[in-house]
Amino acid sequence: MEVTVRELKSRLSGYLRKVAAGEEVVVTSRGKEVARLVPPRSRRRAAPSEAELIARFRSLPWVRPGSGEKPRLPKPLIRIEEGEKTLAQIVSEQRG
Repeated sequence: MEVTVRELKSRLSGYLRKVAAGEEVVVTSRGKEVARLVPPRSRRRAAPSEAELIARFRSLPWVRPGSGEKPRLPKPLIRIEEGEKTLAQIVSEQRG
């Protein structure tokens, strides 16, 4: 939950009750996060499991599961014959 400093000051008791119940409150000032109110460790919600995090990630609309295959790399456009220099070697020589 996100709240401005002004809102927090005017309703502090209510937000403290929410924090005591296990919620986390992010305090913002001019749109930027300035503080977090978190419950004591004994009352914090358990961290999500790896499986839960993966499920959440997969549910995002812009995430697609991979095919499981290695990506095919493009073939080099130019063959460098033995004795020829690569561009990196030429630049390195010029720079000393």
